[in-house]
Amino acid sequence: MTRCSDSGENCTENPDRNQKKRKKGGKHVSFPPDEQIVSGFAEDAGRTDDRCVTLMDVIGAYQQSCSKHQVQPRESILQQLQQGVCGGGSVECLDLKGERLDHRSCEALEVVLKSLHFDFINLQAAQLEENGASSLLDMILYYESTTYLDISDNGSMGTSSWRALAHLIKQSVCLSRLDACNVCLVGYPVQSLSKALLTSRLRVLHLNNAQLSGSSLFTLVRALKTNRALLELHLSSNQLNGYQDAMQLGELLRYNNTLQTLELSDNVLGDPGLEELCDGLSRQTKGLKVLILKNNQITERGMNHLAKTLPGLKILEVLDLGDNHLGNEGIQVIREPLMVNSSLLHLGLAQSNITCEGAVALAEFLAESRLIQRLDLHQNRVKLGGLMALSLALRINCSLSHLGVDPIPPQELDEFLTETQKRLQAEITQRCNANASRLQRDASEMNME
Repeated sequence: MTRCSDSGENCTENPDRNQKKRKKGGKHVSFPPDEQIVSGFAEDAGRTDDRCVTLMDVIGAYQQSCSKHQVQPRESILQQLQQGVCGGGSVECLDLKGERLDHRSCEALEVVLKSLHFDFINLQAAQLEENGASSLLDMILYYESTTYLDISDNGSMGTSSWRALAHLIKQSVCLSRLDACNVCLVGYPVQSLSKALLTSRLRVLHLNNAQLSGSSLFTLVRALKTNRALLELHLSSNQLNGYQDAMQLGELLRYNNTLQTLELSDNVLGDPGLEELCDGLSRQTKGLKVLILKNNQITERGMNHLAKTLPGLKILEVLDLGDNHLGNEGIQVIREPLMVNSSLLHLGLAQSNITCEGAVALAEFLAESRLIQRLDLHQNRVKLGGLMALSLALRINCSLSHLGVDPIPPQELDEFLTETQKRLQAEITQRCNANASRLQRDASEMNME
């Protein structure tokens, strides 16, 4: 069954509706004051109505709307509605990725957005032009049509589109995740987005490859310092540097204790940038649990900054330093600080130029740790000596439930060494599985209490 309108009418358009108004250049939704939107939606959410319509009704109404707006019904939309599973007026996804949505195509979608709530609306690379985008975003807000919206890869959105998106972010009760990747967040777009984030209810924000370095990042961070709703921020591939940009990110961590995940992969923060981040991390008394720094040109010198910070961290649970040139020297630097740390559960070190020497240092850490649950060493040159050390450490360690290591290339092994490697990897897997079962059992017992 689908969600009914307040009047209980079928989901064909009402030409006399008074909640819409026409403007030059297109039709837009007119909104009541903020508090009326919130209270009105809350009232609607608790309302039941036996006159709800079916998905077939929505399909028919969409076809009529397309005829009215003189556009062809999109076959992909019809197929999604025909195959959709609707419960309580909610459908999993409306996937419009790659569709060319001009203004009339967007207007024709109103009957669908009016009747159904979608867990995810995908507008990625939909070639949204200004009037169509602003009208569509207004509809999504007015009807509270989704909890997750992706507008990535839409480079033609103009000022009015960004204004409509900002209004959606600021006012929506339902929207909890937004992806706006591979767009240019410079000038008005980042200013409007940042202003909306001051009071938004967004929980997850993906802004990968959005040209956020420099003044754009400064504008965004200034808003997020006081934001108390956002839990995840993803900023990979923004060419964030180790000086001004890293300083802004450090400031964010000093002032924001709500953010739980910060993803900064594929930037150029380097060792100076890690120093700024560590300074911010050391001020975190609650908040950040996940920090992803994969592929950031960090070296063993950066581990000196991390070594000073690790012992005092009480919140951070996941640290991913994969695809950085840490080497065995870097692992030696953080070995003892890792032993002292009292929060880290997952350490990512894939493709970090580690050999058996570094694996032995990590084995010493594992033997002492009572917390670490996952260690990723994929794409490193860990041979039999390293595997043996890790296997011995797992005879003592009772917390590690996953250890990621690659098989040694067959050409480097004779028959005896091949059997030894198989035995060691089997032993590692067996002990990790035993730890995982123990952790699961302990968690179940705690929940029962």
